[in-house]
Amino acid sequence: MKLHEYQAKDILARHGVAVQRGLVAFSVEEAVEAARQIQQESGKDLFVVKAQIHAGGRGKGGGVKLARGLEAVREVAGKILGMKLKTHQTGPEGQLVRSVLITEAVDIAREYYLGVTLDRQRSMNVIMASTEGGVEIETVAAETPEKILKVWVDPLTGLSPYQARQLAFGLGFEGQAFKDATRFIAALYRAY
Repeated sequence: MKLHEYQAKDILARHGVAVQRGLVAFSVEEAVEAARQIQQESGKDLFVVKAQIHAGGRGKGGGVKLARGLEAVREVAGKILGMKLKTHQTGPEGQLVRSVLITEAVDIAREYYLGVTLDRQRSMNVIMASTEGGVEIETVAAETPEKILKVWVDPLTGLSPYQARQLAFGLGFEGQAFKDATRFIAALYRAY
């Protein structure tokens, strides 16, 4: 299944996963209006303009940019919309950017990786987590596989609360952050 980031975030939000505020835009004017709405709701004027294509590596390819203020959103969206974005996943031909996601910029103290996928060899879903967020997970898997935590989920019983706690503990969370991470992991699995 191929989803754009904005579509995936909508699904995640409907299942109780906390996602940053964002709106999709198919034109420069829609991008500016999306930023205006986010600014009115959040009071912030720093935005992220993200190309929506079916490929990873958008940031490295120039498809994710910060923009301070509405005029900067207009300028950045104008450059991204209609461009042929080339990443390691698109091949040399790239993909045409037809839409952008405008999100509020958030302060990032630390990044983590969390994902759910099917382990075909075990015929079970596996939740993978790492403290090495912000890095291509394939690189982490190849160079430092010990930094990836894995929990396999029995298809008959689903995710057990202790498994979510095990992952949150393994990621080093404590106190309220531990409780929040446990809920986040459970919500992510429900969405999957």
